[in-house]
Amino acid sequence: MAAETNILEMDQGSNGLGKVEIAPEVIEVIAGIASSEVEGVASMRGNFASGVVEKLGKKNHGKGVKVELTETGIIVDVFCVMNFGVSIPNVARQIQDNVRQALLNMTALDANEVNIHVVGVLFETQKQEALIEEEM
Repeated sequence: MAAETNILEMDQGSNGLGKVEIAPEVIEVIAGIASSEVEGVASMRGNFASGVVEKLGKKNHGKGVKVELTETGIIVDVFCVMNFGVSIPNVARQIQDNVRQALLNMTALDANEVNIHVVGVLFETQKQEALIEEEM
């Protein structure tokens, strides 16, 4: 079985200088930053290991984002926690628009799908507890 490369090759025309390849991890980071910039997103979903690494000081900007490269195009799945009291459909639409625009501006790639998965809601009391934990 041949090893599959997970590198996306850009076709922006030939200028004789070479080719540009973008790794899916780069797309994950761009989508993660664009998602967390939207008002109403409390955090991005991660696993236990990424939580421990962030406590030690290293930010994981691709956390909560899954990128799939298919023959038809790019599929981006965003897993996020919303703040209590926001309109989830409106915030999800803003995330989709922000991710699509960031990918288009930074890589000239257009995502076929940007799927938003709301995995939780952060209440006001949980915010205060999180702030207290960060201060200690």
